[in-house]
Amino acid sequence: MAEKHRSADTAPPTLGALLKGLRAREGWTLKEMSARSGIPVSTLSKIEHDRLTLTYDKLQSLGQRLGLRMSELFAEGEEDPAQPVTARRSLGDTERSVRVETPNYDYYYLCTELRRKRMIPVVTKIRARSLAEFGAPVRHSGEEFIYVLSGKVVVHTEFYDPVTLSPGQAIYIDSNMGHAYLAAEDCDEAEVLGVMSSPDETLMESMLHLHEVQRQAGAPANEDGPAAPRRARAPR
Repeated sequence: MAEKHRSADTAPPTLGALLKGLRAREGWTLKEMSARSGIPVSTLSKIEHDRLTLTYDKLQSLGQRLGLRMSELFAEGEEDPAQPVTARRSLGDTERSVRVETPNYDYYYLCTELRRKRMIPVVTKIRARSLAEFGAPVRHSGEEFIYVLSGKVVVHTEFYDPVTLSPGQAIYIDSNMGHAYLAAEDCDEAEVLGVMSSPDETLMESMLHLHEVQRQAGAPANEDGPAAPRRARAPR
């Protein structure tokens, strides 16, 4: 039992634990931290207890106001690679996700309170039905698994002919290869569960940053990421 307890204590802190530790170190009350961050006390309390997360733009604003880098919110510093990380758990749903909404796609990043994840789960709603709407193919490090939840998805990849997937079907690709996901012509919207895995611990931060930059600029996608986000909606 003691060994199990020690293993849980070695797990990297969640976003909530990070903010709670920062508040304790600075000697701030929740009300004082709320005034500094611009986030309501009730919301901060839910974040600290890992019952709520924030959209990317809210996380970015929080980091700027509290003097934290985005890398500190999504990744740990150096540690002994031989030390096992065990006993971690995260319950996720779209209401507690980090969400980025665009004209052609809505992205729901799940379980974001866990940092240094080896996998990045994302539920995506796809409305783009042409490569012109999608923009240039996406390329990023690692591998990617896509499972169709509803609708039909046409998967374009750099070295293969397009393939159409129906609900219950999946594809696994090398995500360094250019790829694009479109809704089939007879489908208004498709929904997929995607899981990205990469040795790059900043992958999620990089993709979210790209979404936000494109949202602010109103630019189309480029070869490093998906279509330009329309807006990010805060969890309720």
